[in-house]
Amino acid sequence: MKASRREFLRGMAMTAAMAAASGTGLAGRALAAGDDTTPEKWVKGVCRYCGTGCGVLIGVRNGKAVAIKGDPNNHNAGLLCLKGSLLIPVLNSAERITSPMVRRSKGGPLEPVSWDEAMSLMASRFRASIDKYGPDSVAWYGSGQCLTEESYAANKMFKGGFGTNNVDGNPRLCMASAVGGYTTTFGKDEPMGCYADIDSATCFFIIGSNTSEAHPVLFRRIARRKQVDPGVRIIVADPRRTNTSRIADLHIAFRPGTDLALMHAMAWVIINEELDDPRFWQRHACFKLSDGTPSDFEGYKAFLEQYRPDIVAGICRIPEEQIRAAARLFAESAATMSLWCMGINQRIQGVFANNLIHNLHLLTGQIGRPGATPFSLTGQPNACGGVRDGGALSHLLPAGRAIPNPRHRAEMEALWGLPPGRIKDKPGPHTVAMFEALGRGDIKCMIICETNPAHTLPNLNKMHKCMSNPDSFIVCIEAFPDAETLKYADLVLAPAFWCERDGVYGCGERRYSLTEKAVEPPAGCRPTIETLGEFARRMGLPASFSFPDASAAWDEWRKVARGTTYDFYGMTRERLRRESGILWPCPSEDHPGTLRRFVRGEDPLVPADHPHRMFFYGMPDGRAVIWMRPYKGAAEEPDADYPLYLTSMRVIDHWHTATMTGKVPELRRANPAAFVEINPQDAEKAGIRHGDNVVVETRRDALVLPARVSDVCRPGLIAVPFFDKEKLVNKLFLDATDPASREPEYKICAARIRKA
Repeated sequence: MKASRREFLRGMAMTAAMAAASGTGLAGRALAAGDDTTPEKWVKGVCRYCGTGCGVLIGVRNGKAVAIKGDPNNHNAGLLCLKGSLLIPVLNSAERITSPMVRRSKGGPLEPVSWDEAMSLMASRFRASIDKYGPDSVAWYGSGQCLTEESYAANKMFKGGFGTNNVDGNPRLCMASAVGGYTTTFGKDEPMGCYADIDSATCFFIIGSNTSEAHPVLFRRIARRKQVDPGVRIIVADPRRTNTSRIADLHIAFRPGTDLALMHAMAWVIINEELDDPRFWQRHACFKLSDGTPSDFEGYKAFLEQYRPDIVAGICRIPEEQIRAAARLFAESAATMSLWCMGINQRIQGVFANNLIHNLHLLTGQIGRPGATPFSLTGQPNACGGVRDGGALSHLLPAGRAIPNPRHRAEMEALWGLPPGRIKDKPGPHTVAMFEALGRGDIKCMIICETNPAHTLPNLNKMHKCMSNPDSFIVCIEAFPDAETLKYADLVLAPAFWCERDGVYGCGERRYSLTEKAVEPPAGCRPTIETLGEFARRMGLPASFSFPDASAAWDEWRKVARGTTYDFYGMTRERLRRESGILWPCPSEDHPGTLRRFVRGEDPLVPADHPHRMFFYGMPDGRAVIWMRPYKGAAEEPDADYPLYLTSMRVIDHWHTATMTGKVPELRRANPAAFVEINPQDAEKAGIRHGDNVVVETRRDALVLPARVSDVCRPGLIAVPFFDKEKLVNKLFLDATDPASREPEYKICAARIRKA
């Protein structure tokens, strides 16, 4: 895409967002019209898209949602992005699944059925599978789009009720490496800072994130911070010259996959130019080799010698001075905030890359103060609150507990009223392995809830084959019929959607907010918490596995979290209705919530009489870890046959697989189909012009896409968005995963192009 068009789309998005927030946009026009679209009341909710978790107010008239605007009392202060301001057309789309559907034979059509028949079939197939093949023959694949209460109920049912750890979800595809980075460095998951840190930062280090398109509300807050204080500096490290990089004081377009070397070189500069904060790291950090062996500062200095700036400049193919400048800006700033997303996480060294960002903060003491924090940006609205905090991944249990830990298993067995030993001690398969098990027939029955894996999984031709196993039974809980995954479903259950049921979302800053029920769902649609409750009853589980509503599930989840380092017991349903989000830890109803963790006087889990300002209580010795993680290349690097790097990306107009944003005419017109970004140098070599159809080929498949020739990608790199169901670009990517987080490497593979 040409830069001018990108700027136009960004401006259009921001204008619409600000107009919606101020009551002069689409929602505002409805208010001014004075007709049957004028709301009778406003109901509080949370935006359905990215992990920013923007608060919204839903306007209701005659039982129908007619308008939306930003919640001025939530962190977004009334601002919405273009996608958020156009949520009402999605909710009211005629393209809804409004009754259960069954496929009576493989390859046959989906036919409407009653809820009774659907639930009877579902329970009979799962019961028969468990009775014949054991509990590990069934699985749950959830989502960061599910409500917290839904994820909690499903996690409890499968791990505690059925006795299988075959529970995973799509946050494995986007946030698992961030989890691994936080837990291995600090001992606990989730950012320790908050969005308000943006307003105090004097330097932003943005790496692996096109914040302007993936998190536009936060990007506008960053841009506003720079406008208010021209002395604020922004470093963007990204092989693509995105809109985010266009406001940067320093843009480092490194060779894809070499960012670990870049950050080690920055650490070398910080230490050798004496820009570090010895008083901080001596008190609050320790040093470890990559295998966990203890080391010391001198060992770390020796390790960094292989990453001297002159060496790394050659590895990254960037000017050496950019490395030195970035290190100085980072260290000498009064308060540095790092922000990152999929460019760091979706890598076979994703956990290591997260660790190295944390290293820079620990070395310089840029942590635990307003504006000074390492902050991972979340990809989905409830990947944090419902899945990460709720333990709805194959290796986790709720509230920071882990499957391999016998004490944690015993705690959950007691809380769930289970006999000792009920929860298995071995983690279940991660996402890629789970679908491979489905293909082998080891998993016979699977529920896929509010996600579209037939579109989002890597190496899709392989995954489609796995999902086509004729002996499998796949249940999809899905609101829209154009989801690619429905092609493989044997049973589809129609959920109440977004503000048709109430529940809690937990966003990237540890903020839990309530979406209240605003309107009734279509007659054939049910809240998923009710569907799970009926399923539990039909499977013969005790009454404790069947929640009458989301509120009951939330109250139990609060008690499960009470007294842990994820304590949010003080967030009662009534309080969430009154307030526009609360940040945990929040151990009591009179606690205001916590802006910054690990800080004495702010975090209630740090003793008031602790001798130091910070205390990393997730670690046995109270010290965070500075890791010596070696740099290595991607799982598949370019070569003579496939000389280009290929990466995936997002666009501002669409979210994930566009099953929602594709229902909005304005968004479809702005970006109707997938394309391939090509640098002018690479285009000239291949004889390609802007607008030409191009064959993009990897070792797994080939697709024909229109070319967008511009300076966005550095030479040697091409990029494709993944929202278009007509062009499933994930067929091109390999399914290699990080050995620690098991997150796939979507961001790098080898490719070639030619004119079609």
